[in-house]
Amino acid sequence: MRKNIRKQLWQAIFAVLVLGLMTSAATAENKETDMSWNKLTPEEERVIAHKGTERAFTGEYWNHKEDGTYVCRRCDNPLFHSGAKFNSGTGWPSFDDEIDGAVKRLPDGDGMRTEIVCASCDGHLGHVFMNEGFTSKNTRHCVNSISLNFIPEEHKAAAARKTQKAIFAGGCFWGVEHYFAIEPGVISTTVGYTGGHKDNPTYKEVCYTDTGHAEAIEVVFDPDKTSFEKLARLFFETHDPTQVDRQGPDIGTQYRSAVFYIDDEQKAVTEKLISALEDKGYKVATKVEKASRFWDAEDYHQDYYAKTGREPYCHVKINRF
Repeated sequence: MRKNIRKQLWQAIFAVLVLGLMTSAATAENKETDMSWNKLTPEEERVIAHKGTERAFTGEYWNHKEDGTYVCRRCDNPLFHSGAKFNSGTGWPSFDDEIDGAVKRLPDGDGMRTEIVCASCDGHLGHVFMNEGFTSKNTRHCVNSISLNFIPEEHKAAAARKTQKAIFAGGCFWGVEHYFAIEPGVISTTVGYTGGHKDNPTYKEVCYTDTGHAEAIEVVFDPDKTSFEKLARLFFETHDPTQVDRQGPDIGTQYRSAVFYIDDEQKAVTEKLISALEDKGYKVATKVEKASRFWDAEDYHQDYYAKTGREPYCHVKINRF
């Protein structure tokens, strides 16, 4: 009897272990085959997914000198600007700086070097080396060409002409930007001040004098990948639109909830969403105002949570629609 019980117990344990291994394998496989990523050739897969290295002086970009942006070949995440590229003589593309937040550093498996991967998809890029004296920044991102694609400057300019803007104010602009910066289809975010009467205001002036400005965020987005309505829904779901001249512990007219519409279509969409929220019982305090001059905030406010690694203290995403 006891033997049967022990046998059944071991069979159950074995089944749990097998299921766990299968689940882990499936998760890893799903991560490596994310449907939103670009399809890779076997050689690209060897380097990007399995941390391989291409031979020196054989890659497409080791001696490449055009102006533009180098992006991740697997997920198109912008990684390096051409202005950071230099000739190290090593046979691999070398950069002394990366685009903020685009690259992650990890201890290499050899226990000595530092690996660099795409911050968006964890695709292997190469390694980073310090204090070699190549440039004044004393940094060399040694990258496999096969991990990169290149977007020429003229292509970026053409793409910029197809972008659209939206301006939202929903309390402390650090928290608002946190959510928009990671939203698919958003190209860039800038925090600043708008809706008031003071030219070129400072943070202290907005906080402690009567400038009339709100802390706001200007969002540049690709209309082929997202829409103003989708972004406006995100806005209403990442702050409390029922609060008047405040957001959580932040109190003052500069923390008011407002949508500064660029055109009549944005105004109509905003008013439609407000009506939908009111039909659900929300007493919406969000103001709908015509966009005026947007003044960029000081550099230390830009991408604040991305720079500090902190989390928003008064912005939480809540489904409201």
